Amino acid sequence: MGWWRIGADTLAGSAFVLSPLAETVASLKTLHTGASTHPGERVWLRHHLPAYRGRLASEPLDALLVGAALGRTWNADFLTPTPPGDRERTFEEEVAAVLATEPGAAVDQLAVAVGGPVPEPLCSARDLPERLAAVLRWVWRETVLPEWARRRRILEADVTARTARLSRDGWAAALDELCPGKMRWLGDGRLQVNTRDYPARSFEKGRLLLVPVTPATGWVSWEGTERSAIVYPCAGVLADAAGPVVPDALATLLGAARAGVLVRLGSPLSTSQLVTLTGQGLGSVGRHLRVLLDAGLVRRGRAGRSVLYEWTEAGAVLVRAQDRHAGDPRPGALRGGGRSL
Repeated sequence: MGWWRIGADTLAGSAFVLSPLAETVASLKTLHTGASTHPGERVWLRHHLPAYRGRLASEPLDALLVGAALGRTWNADFLTPTPPGDRERTFEEEVAAVLATEPGAAVDQLAVAVGGPVPEPLCSARDLPERLAAVLRWVWRETVLPEWARRRRILEADVTARTARLSRDGWAAALDELCPGKMRWLGDGRLQVNTRDYPARSFEKGRLLLVPVTPATGWVSWEGTERSAIVYPCAGVLADAAGPVVPDALATLLGAARAGVLVRLGSPLSTSQLVTLTGQGLGSVGRHLRVLLDAGLVRRGRAGRSVLYEWTEAGAVLVRAQDRHAGDPRPGALRGGGRSL
């Protein structure tokens, strides 16, 4: 398995970071596989996949480059640069790191990604970084930017929920939940980052960045020992624009709108995040939360300046019982290179 040694200083200096470029690379991966993980993503693919395939068909060398850069289990490093982490950057600021790659270095990185010889047309091309940046710009402009405001709210909701989890239960619990089944805290300063047979790496004093993306994909990257990043898929209950299904019996019991608030609280969320995710007004969400609090179905806590709500044991039992009755496992479930996770 691939694991990192993470020092106490690294954990203390870690931070959640939003990255337009990471979101674009994750979207590129989804477009390239053509596979969706939830209804909202299926709608997005149906809308954008024909244009993406047309874009690659018109530039065969770009198609060859993207396939090689995504690799089999290992992404070309210049496709997934590690975010700086000092502040949030714009897409154009981030894509500059792709453009700064030397053509010869790009070919070497592609060889690692494909695990063998690089196709000849790519070896002789001198504009690979520019070509890859152009593809990323297209994906950003055509498929991500039009809904970036919504995606950003989803990512912020994920960060808020995970920050609350970190404050309440510590690093081991927070890291274990980033990529269930792939990533886990092993103890003694060791973090398993994937289940692949990759060499161990040490980040005793560097900075660890945690980068959420809405597509169901992830990877890790690093810049020497100074800075490393874990790009992870945000919670599925947030990423699916359609939201979790509200069981009919629960809607009858609580009312459809109030039940819609309750089923989303498997992960801690603020009132403003619930407004965004449910489409209900601030006053309505506030009234529903007061009723759910009085009924003992949710509890309230604080993470920094945010007030967050989540299920109590009674609330979790009620929602999950209705899920089993309805046969729908989705509410509250979590989905889920650089180096691919």
